[in-house]
Amino acid sequence: MAAMERLSRRSLLKRSGTLATAMALAGLPGSRPAAGANDRIVLGMIGPGGHGSGLLKSFAAQEDVEVAYVCDPDANRMNQAAGMVEQATGRAPKTVADLRHVLDDKQVDAVVVATPDHWHAPATIMACQAGKHVYVEKPCSHNIREGRLMVEAARRYGRTVQVGTQSRSAAYVARAMELLHEGAIGEVLVAKAWNSQLRRDIGKRQPEEPPQHLDFDLWVGPAPMVPYQSNLLHASWRWFLAFGTGDIGNDGVHDMDLARWGLGVETHPNTVAAIGGKYFFADDQQFPDTQYVVFEYGTAGTRRKQLVYEQRLWSPYVQEGYENGNAFYGTEGLLVLGKHEGWQLYGPRNELRDQMKGRLDGTLHHRDFLDCLKTGRRPNADIEIGHLSATLAHLGTIATRVGRVIHFDPQTEQIIGDGEADGLVRRTYRAGHWAVPKGI
Repeated sequence: MAAMERLSRRSLLKRSGTLATAMALAGLPGSRPAAGANDRIVLGMIGPGGHGSGLLKSFAAQEDVEVAYVCDPDANRMNQAAGMVEQATGRAPKTVADLRHVLDDKQVDAVVVATPDHWHAPATIMACQAGKHVYVEKPCSHNIREGRLMVEAARRYGRTVQVGTQSRSAAYVARAMELLHEGAIGEVLVAKAWNSQLRRDIGKRQPEEPPQHLDFDLWVGPAPMVPYQSNLLHASWRWFLAFGTGDIGNDGVHDMDLARWGLGVETHPNTVAAIGGKYFFADDQQFPDTQYVVFEYGTAGTRRKQLVYEQRLWSPYVQEGYENGNAFYGTEGLLVLGKHEGWQLYGPRNELRDQMKGRLDGTLHHRDFLDCLKTGRRPNADIEIGHLSATLAHLGTIATRVGRVIHFDPQTEQIIGDGEADGLVRRTYRAGHWAVPKGI
């Protein structure tokens, strides 16, 4: 491979800006626009606490958005979010605990779903059925089967569904992917993603009565009912199997999405091997704090590629300069990426050949979603993309739980020859609950 042309920062930024525009214009058609280019988009916010509060601020600040609803089963969070919208926009949104009230309003064009993971798929599918477009936080699903149902719902009802993997709308990340796909480091055969940071101990708690301001039955929704305990919510729900997907589905899915993008694979892996567990924390968390997962794409007789995921939730140290990052190993070089900061591209003998700095701005991703509602094109993190990446998190969890290599059929989305593991492709729901998706 010829030596890469060295680019100035100005030319890098110019080319990256052009790429971002090309990304926006190249989206595939497939959804019906919600509004004309100059029309306002009426939005419902479902789950405005935690990360959802940041999303709410970003969407409320858009000049063509009217936040008509905030919805949360926690009255304190709901009222606080409504006050924030009124202060920012001068308009007080309606407050409801049950998302069905938002979906029943014909004036609502789109919803933002920033609930706990177990509500992502039910809320998104119901919203599509109600004719709403959806911005859903990552991971898009709680399990593999739900993800497929979300893709089918988006296509069947012609709705735009954007997944909250914000790096998909970052120009500097897109530039790195462009270089990888153009062969700047040769053929990329291995991509690595790591999640190395210090999480907190959530302790051990006993069941107790939920607080008065929380409708716990509504919060649990279609998941199996469990007793309330104080370290279950908020935020810490992600460490419980019934409601979350662990950190592999929280932060890890961002990094694996980038690894898959750079690796150039647009299907599921065939083979997954994993090892891990709770090596550090002795609390109520039900997911590994330490994990190593290897995904293999392709089969014997075909060109195979490998995606590696590393997780250490007790480690306050950076790896390759980044707390959460990616490394892409090509036949002629290496690219190291930190999704919040930038990347460096190395040739043989560690020669630095190219680099670019950047800062992740989630607003660009939110804007991409809104623009898609007006044009009808597919968003940068379309639900099909989100499903492929979320499935990596789910497969990694399954392989770790059963403790053996699993073989996955990318077409049928089933685990082959292992009834126990295949049973985890789906989940158990609360019998007869109104939000249980059809086709599970």
